[in-house]
Amino acid sequence: MAKIALFVSSMHGGGAERVAALLSNEWVAAGHDVVLVPTFSGKGECNYPLDERVQLKFLVDEIGRSGRSATTQIRRLLGIRSIIRHNDIDAVVSFLTRVNLAVIVATRGLALPVVVGECTYPPKTEQTFTVKTLTKVLYPLATNVVMQTAQGLAWLSSYCPRSQGLYIANPVTYPIPPRPGRIEPRHIVQEGERILLAVGRFHRAKGFDLLLAAFAQLITEFPQWRLVILGEGELRNELEAQRAQLGIADKALLPGAAGNVSEWYESADLAVLSSRYEGFPNALLETMAHGNAVVSFDCDTGPSEMIESGTNGVLVPESTGIDGLAESLAALMRDDNERARLGAAAARVRETYNVRSIARQWTDLCQSSV
Repeated sequence: MAKIALFVSSMHGGGAERVAALLSNEWVAAGHDVVLVPTFSGKGECNYPLDERVQLKFLVDEIGRSGRSATTQIRRLLGIRSIIRHNDIDAVVSFLTRVNLAVIVATRGLALPVVVGECTYPPKTEQTFTVKTLTKVLYPLATNVVMQTAQGLAWLSSYCPRSQGLYIANPVTYPIPPRPGRIEPRHIVQEGERILLAVGRFHRAKGFDLLLAAFAQLITEFPQWRLVILGEGELRNELEAQRAQLGIADKALLPGAAGNVSEWYESADLAVLSSRYEGFPNALLETMAHGNAVVSFDCDTGPSEMIESGTNGVLVPESTGIDGLAESLAALMRDDNERARLGAAAARVRETYNVRSIARQWTDLCQSSV
């Protein structure tokens, strides 16, 4: 059995954080020891359920200070190294670009495998020149660099050809354990109304502005449907203003981030992913696991690896834009039988991406690198 240290920026919320919790729980269930280390200097709460055997250590507690000064950054690197050495760690796993870079620097000279997971599609993200340069220099120093998609792995092979890259997808769990912040579907959507569901952070990448514009084209034909976008973020005010301008404020609902997202997936009649780009769309995988028919832009990266269009969902070419998204949604909103057929096929992702299998791929990788 191995003792694994897993570093991630925080456990507040997000795809990487959810995966960190899932893997940690699965690893301890398999008999491994796990130290989970959120590195965010503001500390915060852990909003994902953790097995009591997972040791949660906040980096800020280790170094006794927060902030962004040069001195604090050095202390953070030393704190990462101290946690690894004082806990007799056998293998290190890290998620998210900036955390990965810090972990690679902090572990130099230590005789143990360091596996970093890139949780975005870097060509689409807004990284500084410094981060891009450090990625190119430091990623080849990691034992392995794990990408979430085949397209991501192709980018790594081109951008960091000396890196030891491989592809491991994110896992899915069904049903999803509840988190704080319950929002009851019956309090938001009335009986007899149908739900078109989207889930994600209110960020430009998620394309919710495109989704609102597409849904505005549909309300005349489908007055019983309600668009529900679960999430929060910096674009809330802009999205609220847009739906008001479109005259759909009572049809497009933004109730917030729901801790009981599994109930919302179960309540949905149709799901949609309107993203301009993704790293690995966990929300898409989750809604498919709950048996929902899905309509998704064929964006970079992930949707085309989960969806075979016409078989277990519908992929919309990005070039067709808002009109293409609206047309694909309308076709399924009209057809109860087709939604049921696609949803039943979508649910098979529960096996393809099951957490036990994915966790085993990570542990096998770490142990083979020892």
